[in-house]
Amino acid sequence: MADIILCKTSDIAPGSVIRVEHGELGLAVYNIDGTFYATADRCTHGLSSLSEGSLMGDEIECSMHFGTFDVKTGAPTGAPCSIPLRTFKVEVRGDDVVADI
Repeated sequence: MADIILCKTSDIAPGSVIRVEHGELGLAVYNIDGTFYATADRCTHGLSSLSEGSLMGDEIECSMHFGTFDVKTGAPTGAPCSIPLRTFKVEVRGDDVVADI
């Protein structure tokens, strides 16, 4: 595992999500009330990008089939999603959002 800088804290407004690419890995990076989280960007139910979905509190809704996941744990919270998302440990260092990938 290695720490990588995903973005700056100012790149993600509270209550929003962005897509970040690291090599071939696409990540969705979330700002929930000033706390940052990262998950795999691809929905486990389909081929949709979660960063294009709707963030509602601590849940992300997939824009393709409207299933939901808990951003903090990766757990599916709404059908048709049933397979958890991969999550990554995130911390803020200065102005950088850093993940253990």
